Amino acid sequence: MKTLIAFCTTLPLILMTTVGQPSAAVASDAMEIIQKSQAAFFEAGQDLKARIKMTLMTREGQQRLRELTMLRKNFPAGEQKYFLYFHSPADVSGTIFMVYKYPVKDDDRWLFIPALNLVQRVAARDSRSSFVGSDFSYEDVSGRDVEADIHQVLRTEALGSRQTVVIESVPTREADYAKKVSWIDQVTFLPLKEEYYDVQGALYKVFTADEIRDVQGLPTATKRTMTNVKTGHKTDVVLDAVAYNVGLGDEIFTERALRRPPEKWLK
Repeated sequence: MKTLIAFCTTLPLILMTTVGQPSAAVASDAMEIIQKSQAAFFEAGQDLKARIKMTLMTREGQQRLRELTMLRKNFPAGEQKYFLYFHSPADVSGTIFMVYKYPVKDDDRWLFIPALNLVQRVAARDSRSSFVGSDFSYEDVSGRDVEADIHQVLRTEALGSRQTVVIESVPTREADYAKKVSWIDQVTFLPLKEEYYDVQGALYKVFTADEIRDVQGLPTATKRTMTNVKTGHKTDVVLDAVAYNVGLGDEIFTERALRRPPEKWLK
């Protein structure tokens, strides 16, 4: 049981071409680009339902699979709510992670552990810890406040077949990185790649958007990978059955629903 509680609370380089210096206009718009990127990646549609397959892989090739349903709804004033229900493996089936995301203050997060019939708050300081043993943090799942970092455009360049703006983000509030560099698609504003550096300036984590599909007219990163370059461990996330604007009710995102989850949305 202690293992379950701990479990619940705890890249290849792509060829780049056409490197150029950003114009003054582009450089001055770093915050705006990051805001558009956050909106494209985390806020598309009025709501979202998706089935997620998360595969955790060690350097030696050992794999663990998590399957879950993610429900997300946008609210006024930039607020969002997330409801993530784990279907498998058996030892975490029925576990639920819920987030109330706010634009200018710490998010509220809860875990429901069915084996204990326990609702547990996730402290703000834990938002940067591993999400269910994966290489993604809790903050990676629901997004980080864009005003928690200082952003600067470094350059524009091609990443594969896509033109990107490369932005450096340095945190002004607590983070699990000392610097992050993002390659943001100039057309969709989706983050195509992110590099995370530690306080020694060493690269330790890399995110890539490996597959982008049009879903109901909205570009969606349906396959994503986070790799810990120091340990060789990585996590692949695949979004299946993605649907936007499905009409999620407010009652889904309540503490009551943690113990009585909305079955019709979890099938």
